[in-house]
Amino acid sequence: MWLMKPPGVYRAQEDTDLLISSLLRERLHEGDEVLDIGTGTGAVALAAAGTGARVTAIDVSRRALATAWLNGALNRRHIHVRRGDLLEPVRGRRFDLVASNPPYVPAAADTLPTHGPARAWDAGPDGRALLDRICLDAPQVLAPGGVLLLVQSSLSGVGASCRALARAGLRTEVVARQRLPFGPVMSARADWFEQQGLVAPGVRHEELAVIRGVRPA
Repeated sequence: MWLMKPPGVYRAQEDTDLLISSLLRERLHEGDEVLDIGTGTGAVALAAAGTGARVTAIDVSRRALATAWLNGALNRRHIHVRRGDLLEPVRGRRFDLVASNPPYVPAAADTLPTHGPARAWDAGPDGRALLDRICLDAPQVLAPGGVLLLVQSSLSGVGASCRALARAGLRTEVVARQRLPFGPVMSARADWFEQQGLVAPGVRHEELAVIRGVRPA
């Protein structure tokens, strides 16, 4: 699968790959309804479309949605793109699978960026500005027996996400993990992470985790 990766659109990285690997283990069937929240280049949406599923991709960025649509056309995989804030464009619909790789990097600023590359990763001082909303709202758009797949960093509270999804009625488990050294963004904030108690002194790695939540049938 070949992807256009223009400036200003989050490029598929290790977290995207980990999420796609988990998605492809779900045995999607032709015609299943799949939702990709925060699609970026559309990598997750296109992987789902390759199974024959009907895919809706959401992003707040117009540039990201244009990129995802073009990547779908280039790879001959059709996806429906919708612009909006997280799940707002699909209220009232139900999906067999919801996947998301949201911004989750802790940042000193309380206010989320509204433009620029940092919008793809900054998520408030605890990294949970978007995660908390997804954990609260995503279960409401799952069909009975539907699955949520959510990827995030250990710095933004994997246990907190699992507990929030359990409170929302989902059966949860961590189905994939990957330890990685800090990339450029995380490395630049490493001292601040230490000051906030998000990492122990000298730690310069994170663990990515994919959380799987299932709505009872």
